[in-house]
Amino acid sequence: MPGTELFGAEERKEVADVLETGVLFRYNHDAQRAGHWKARDFEAEVRKITGAKYAHAVSSGSTAVITALAASGIGAGDEVIVPPFTFIATIEAVLFVGALPVFAEIDETLCLSAEGIRKAITPKTKAVCIVHMCGGMGDMDAVLEVCREHNLTLVDDAGQAFGASYKGKSVGLFGKAGAFSFDFFKIATAGEGGVLITNDEAVYKLADTYSDHGHSHVGNNRGMEPHPVLGFNYRIGEMNAAVGAVQTRRVPQVLAANRRHKRALTDALSKLPGVSFARLADPDGDSATFLNMFLPDKVSAQQVVAELNKAGVGGVNYWFTNMYHFINQWDHIKSMSTVSRLNVQLLGAPQDYANLELPKSQEVIGRLISFGIRCTWTDEEVQVLAGQISQCVEQALRPMRA
Repeated sequence: MPGTELFGAEERKEVADVLETGVLFRYNHDAQRAGHWKARDFEAEVRKITGAKYAHAVSSGSTAVITALAASGIGAGDEVIVPPFTFIATIEAVLFVGALPVFAEIDETLCLSAEGIRKAITPKTKAVCIVHMCGGMGDMDAVLEVCREHNLTLVDDAGQAFGASYKGKSVGLFGKAGAFSFDFFKIATAGEGGVLITNDEAVYKLADTYSDHGHSHVGNNRGMEPHPVLGFNYRIGEMNAAVGAVQTRRVPQVLAANRRHKRALTDALSKLPGVSFARLADPDGDSATFLNMFLPDKVSAQQVVAELNKAGVGGVNYWFTNMYHFINQWDHIKSMSTVSRLNVQLLGAPQDYANLELPKSQEVIGRLISFGIRCTWTDEEVQVLAGQISQCVEQALRPMRA
């Protein structure tokens, strides 16, 4: 968790600014806040990293995704193509704007493939929500070609990929709007927070209004502001934004360390028979928050995971059995267990979620093991970890080769 590795005096100073003024609210109270506008600072830092024309901070990565969908015009009854490998918030966001998720295949990039999207398109398809998983990025040239062919709106969920890019362009900027997460587990953290980015002024203005009960933010009297559209409360607070601004300034430093450590691990582990790695559509744009390693098949991957657990190796993720990131465990989605009725229950789901056939995704995630990269590792610690992983892989695969 790189962001949390680097908490220090700068974060404390920014938080103290907020506490000294007592203005925890991101809007208004101009005189009292003594020039401190932490949400604005946070947004400015995100624009610097991404090159986006507009950035809007909200309360979480989840609310960033739902705001991105809504501001991009996605709503009731629209079919939205989504991946089966993502944090569950992507699917929740589609459902809670009233749209209908359609699951499609991923490939070895760990993201939706152009072929998978193409096969999932129906006459009712309105949009694609691509998710850039585990620090990498989708194959955007191919994905954009399909979207253009079928006039589909693209929304960029880059919750796990802040700092990543594709051919020099930040993830999050390939669709009408993109979303990042700054929760406790990301490359930069606000504790809880998210940021929407876009190059479309109209989308930005809708996002700004939609995420604050429809407030226009025109004038200096909040109680008398116009409300051009309906919205809800997805605001970020100044305390979270203060931490997020500092953490975002640290990202270039984190990226450099992550990439160095990941390169060393990859070099060491690539010598192992049977080991390969997730495909990066643009290796130069990797945020390197994860080392994503493939074993030959699901059985061998599970045996390696068992050896890693036995050896006490930390930071290991086997997504195939993860409760929140892969469709196999989403029983509440399959049975559509909800607190209150959703559009998908009234209109009917476009797929039988309980009996989906996604063989490529099952094969890819079944043999995937991911390791979180720490930016504070020493070179010696990286080599020790590489040795531990190598030993566990060799131990697990030895009986299979016999």
